[in-house]
Amino acid sequence: MAAGEYVSVSSQADTENADLTREKAELAGNPKQEYAELKDIYVKRGLDETLASSVATQLMAHDALGAHARDELGISDTLAAKPVQAAMASAAMFAAGAFLPLLMVLLLPAYALMWGLAGSSLFFLAFLGLIAARAGGSPLLVSTMRVTFWGALAMGLTAGVGALFGVAA
Repeated sequence: MAAGEYVSVSSQADTENADLTREKAELAGNPKQEYAELKDIYVKRGLDETLASSVATQLMAHDALGAHARDELGISDTLAAKPVQAAMASAAMFAAGAFLPLLMVLLLPAYALMWGLAGSSLFFLAFLGLIAARAGGSPLLVSTMRVTFWGALAMGLTAGVGALFGVAA
């Protein structure tokens, strides 16, 4: 999980870096066009022409690349892709999410393991989905059902692949 997250966010970081390199070249090659572009962004956000011009002028003088990165490309220091941080968060969440099913493996008798583990895992997914929805202010039922459905589908597909290759219990 962590490796996949690292690769995914690294690809996002590569795209951001390429966008910044292209923007830097555009600023060097055609600063008047880039100024007009930035001013137009501010006008579209609701500033009048005079204020938008003043804001664009001041931001271009202070940090032209930073202004374009933030307002044109949507890249900022706080929102920039951080692959190692994403990988560590993914690893921590994977370990935390594995704790309850692992506990069930230790507690359930062998004869009840397959169905008990599947059922308890779906219950835990639903419960954690409910907590996440409540914390994020999302609709409780829809969010919980989404997490549970996709978790059940992933479990079913994993079991199907295991059966296909003869490694299912």
